[in-house]
Formats: sequence, C-alpha cells, structure tokens
Amino acid sequence: MNVQGFREFCLSLPKAEEGLPFDENTLVFSVHKKMFCLTDIDAFDFINVKCDPDKAVLLRERYEGVIPGYHMSKKHWNRIAMDGTIPDKQICEWIKDSYNLVVAKLPRKLRDKLTEIR
Repeated sequence: MNVQGFREFCLSLPKAEEGLPFDENTLVFSVHKKMFCLTDIDAFDFINVKCDPDKAVLLRERYEGVIPGYHMSKKHWNRIAMDGTIPDKQICEWIKDSYNLVVAKLPRKLRDKLTEIR
C-alpha cells in the first residue's frame, strides 16, 4: 500500500478527517477530533493504530512488523511496518478496528450518527 492508497482508505471511513496537528510531516486521521491512525507522510515506513490492549500484545508476538506505538501509549497503540511484509487487507482491518475503538468511546450522541465498520 502506498501513502495515497492509505489516505484514501482512511478517508473512506464515515466522518474521517485528516490533518497535520503536530507538524508538517505527521499526518493524522481522526473521527470527531479523536485520532485513530497516524503516519509520517515523508517516510511512510510505519503507521500507528489504536488497538485493544490484549490484542495489541498478541499482534506484536505474531507479526515482526508490529511493535508498540512510537510516541504513543504502548498499551493502546501499535506501530505497523509499511514495508510489504503485512498484507494490505490485514492493515486495512487493523485501521478499521482502530476507527471502531475510537467511535465506541465517543459520546452516544455522536456515536449514534456513525455506522460501525466491520
């Protein structure tokens, strides 16, 4: 997956937005101002996604290209290598999981307006 395909996928999720809130290189995807995915758009060697803490540990054990999130809560975020070792389909599933975790924590009023992605 290249950076353009990554952007298109993230923005295809309901109410997803992109921005550069930290610096000119860190592209952040959010839903109602809550981050679900981010990457360095210049290097595009890794992405960070939110993850259930128990699942995060299992994924790190199973995939060499999955490590604790960089500059993120190591318990709740994974960093995924974008070097082709993990299939795009799997990466998209993890992005959707991250999105759904964030949506689940939104206030009910906002959450009810969004369709959960499976």
